[in-house]
Amino acid sequence: MADISAIADRILAARDAGKQIAPISDGDPAFDLAAGYAVGAEVMRRRVADGERQVGWKIGFTNRTIWDEYGVHAPIYGPMYHDTVHEVPHNEVAPGSLHGLLEPRLEPEIVFRFSRSPEPAMDVAALFDCIDGVALGFEIVQSIYPGWRFRPADTVAAFGLHGRLYHGTFSIMEGGPDRQEWLPRLANFDLTLSRGGQVVDRGRGANVLDGPLYACRHFIAELDRIGGGRVKPGDVVTTGTITRAWPVMAGEQWTSHVEGPWLPVAFSIRF
Repeated sequence: MADISAIADRILAARDAGKQIAPISDGDPAFDLAAGYAVGAEVMRRRVADGERQVGWKIGFTNRTIWDEYGVHAPIYGPMYHDTVHEVPHNEVAPGSLHGLLEPRLEPEIVFRFSRSPEPAMDVAALFDCIDGVALGFEIVQSIYPGWRFRPADTVAAFGLHGRLYHGTFSIMEGGPDRQEWLPRLANFDLTLSRGGQVVDRGRGANVLDGPLYACRHFIAELDRIGGGRVKPGDVVTTGTITRAWPVMAGEQWTSHVEGPWLPVAFSIRF
């Protein structure tokens, strides 16, 4: 526990100073995922003690097409807080901030809001019945490790790489046949990512562990397996990037546009 506390000290000091540090695993090759999640839990405990309020979870590395790029071959997760999650009114451009973030990158994602706590063994249909809102958003991820070089354990120790989440107004999920039509829609859609009006990337919902609901089911089972807590009513969960994660700078405007079985949906952010 002394080592966990010391590593948490280093990570929080790096964030507060806006400075990067070498990956923890560089100095300790035995630093594994179990240790990484233990450090992450200690970091979360301290942030909550300092007045931050956890409002949900981010799931990372769900997009198999970018696993080789980062040397990570399984999803990870981390907490999100009331001051890192921002809902933007419908049809408005999100006013994004990169202040204090280290090597920020942008990820277009599907975001869920839960109305009740899901059980770990649920299938995706039962899981979807626990969700009362779906939105399109951008997670702004960061790396306290230079050059985005790390091992999986390093990422979960350092906030799950979470910086901020901006998402649009939630579409309210209600009962009835129309609700069931969302199940295939949440995997079978195409997304176009643009910067300054120029297309830079494209992705499909199925990139995210076969679909955002499947990514969420994997996360809920894993959270239960390691004793990391439960998803609570009102929690927001963002499910992983549908395209590559793109470096972002102040002055840029980015837009994600969903095509396919949905009506056209777009979400924009200006930094």
